[in-house]
Amino acid sequence: MQASLAHTTAVVLAGGFGTRIRHLAPDLPKPMIAACGRPFLEWVVRYLQRQGIREVILSTGFLGEVIEKHFAAQPVAGVRVTCARETEPLGTGGGFLHAAHTAKSAPETWLVLNGDSMVFADLAHVAAPLANPAVQGVVLGVAMDDVSRYGTLRSDGAGRLLSFDEKRPGAGVINAGIYFFRHALLAEFPAARPLSFETGVFPHLLARGVRLDVSATDAPFLDIGTPESLAQAERFIAENRDRIAG
Repeated sequence: MQASLAHTTAVVLAGGFGTRIRHLAPDLPKPMIAACGRPFLEWVVRYLQRQGIREVILSTGFLGEVIEKHFAAQPVAGVRVTCARETEPLGTGGGFLHAAHTAKSAPETWLVLNGDSMVFADLAHVAAPLANPAVQGVVLGVAMDDVSRYGTLRSDGAGRLLSFDEKRPGAGVINAGIYFFRHALLAEFPAARPLSFETGVFPHLLARGVRLDVSATDAPFLDIGTPESLAQAERFIAENRDRIAG
């Protein structure tokens, strides 16, 4: 199957508590903190629109009503945005499954990403390994000179994901938190809740012999999860406006 973003539904994970920066905006969920005049989460959706995504589900939780109110006006032309709120913490994998089941649709592929980070990668290129019928999912990796803040990805020479490794100093390829999955693969996810992608979903799938590939990029990346990185958001958006729908 040739991957097509026209038949991909994106789920943006925006339900976390944002504990490391909550004191900076106690009345907002972390992805709704503004940069360049718009919530960071809206910039994520605008990036998806530029990439050809037309259906977006926001997986909400903490202060989810703030997100729901903002996106009820459908502020991004050409993208239908809906919300699926967790009533209890489900973890990243559990939040994605809840959103997917709420949608009651079966796109060819699902795209999962975080609402508090962005990687300006070419998503059609990232999804390209799905042209191989043996590949069931793709994990986006970002090459960095210093990976000490992040877990890293280990893959073989053919690009097949082997493991998620612990944080360590030095250069490497980090997990960007962006994943493509064939719809049929969702039935293979563990039933446990809460469910984490890194510690629950991926080890389970790899143990079952599911082929997941790593697609690496050196595209601009920002995670606004710390006060230091949040302070970079304004400049990050401004420098990459040509990659985002207006």
